[in-house]
Amino acid sequence: MGEVVNVVVAFAVIVLIVRWATTSSGETTADQAAARALRFRPKKVTPDMVETVTGMFPDIPYANIHYDLLRTGSVELTTNKILERGFLDAPPEAYFTLYPRPTGANAAPRPAGTALAARTATTTATPKPKETLISRFALEPRLPAADVAPALEQDAGGRAAWEDSAEKREASLRERKAQMILAARQRMLAAQQKGGESSTA
Repeated sequence: MGEVVNVVVAFAVIVLIVRWATTSSGETTADQAAARALRFRPKKVTPDMVETVTGMFPDIPYANIHYDLLRTGSVELTTNKILERGFLDAPPEAYFTLYPRPTGANAAPRPAGTALAARTATTTATPKPKETLISRFALEPRLPAADVAPALEQDAGGRAAWEDSAEKREASLRERKAQMILAARQRMLAAQQKGGESSTA
């Protein structure tokens, strides 16, 4: 009986020594401090990982994305969490002692050569004109004729004959879309004109 107790105690001591040796040699003091402060062992996060998630979800704060990536270590898991929940949890105050808040807005300091910074610079420098259905379908040349000769409702959305080839069907569908857009524009202009007349009367 005494020998069994000695074997169990010796085995427990060996397990504890091996466990202590592997955890202390594998981690630096910074990793241990981060694990103690965050209450989990942070995974390795590269700036590219954060940039990828920030590019997909620019409305999510940088700190939330970085904190979740420290937990998961995977862009895919963080992205799925955002898609499922619509948000990411805010990091605790201990996070900001290890990773100080970036100066300025909640965005991360990004290198000037990144694609996101270039895209942001171009959108802020030149405001993009608002796209309309008329400009998207290139219907500007047909506007004066559509204003003079209003299209009939059945012409705009009526049934079309089945064409023989895919190109003819596509052209027919494109023409029906154009007629529907122009008819909707005429109805909107007529409603605005009636509203203007009633307000002046």
